Amino acid sequence: MKKALVLFSGGQDSTACLAWSLQRYDQVETIGFNYGQRHIIELQCRSEVLSALRSKFPAWSEKLGEDRVVDLAWMGQISDCALTRDAEIALRSDGLPNTFVPGRNLIFLLTASAVAYRRGIDRLVTGVCETDYSGYPDCRDDTLKALQVATNLGMNTRLKFETPLMWKNKAETFEMARALGGADLLDIMLENTHTCYLGDRTHKHPWGYGCGTCPACELRANGYAEFLEKTGSI
Repeated sequence: MKKALVLFSGGQDSTACLAWSLQRYDQVETIGFNYGQRHIIELQCRSEVLSALRSKFPAWSEKLGEDRVVDLAWMGQISDCALTRDAEIALRSDGLPNTFVPGRNLIFLLTASAVAYRRGIDRLVTGVCETDYSGYPDCRDDTLKALQVATNLGMNTRLKFETPLMWKNKAETFEMARALGGADLLDIMLENTHTCYLGDRTHKHPWGYGCGTCPACELRANGYAEFLEKTGSI
């Protein structure tokens, strides 16, 4: 039985990766993280996405296994950034956005690797990418490859880190979702997933909920517009 553990935040990218995994693996488990993020509403949204997937895709529901959320709130205590405190989003002096949480994806993947080790899973699936990634260094392909090597050396395992979105932009992620689950999956992505850095679920846009002005909302809005331009409709 082929198994995978998906790093699932409840956002557009991780939802696409979850669908991708459900198409390929016999059993899929999910893991999320509470790291003191401002947009902690995403933890509620991830539960709604999982429920919607189970309801609309019975074949996938049979494959969906255990879900867990790991408490990493200590990260918010040491990460002085706009994702873990009430601060205006801006560029830092080094050119990185102040939404960068140092080591976040590294810690997520190491934590997920430990869970996968215990669960007998040899595939981790994550939605990081270099195309629409805001310059975060822990989303780069070289970073993931290096971490995979270090993790396997340190744990004496043969884990494989899968990154199905590494070279896709947001428009291509919408296209991938439609190819995997048609209009039903796109509906889930637009209605249930969360992207907005400010945690705004009060303003509804054609591309989903959010403030509409933070970098995450802008990427998603532009990607959806490009997707519609290419396809004409969902």
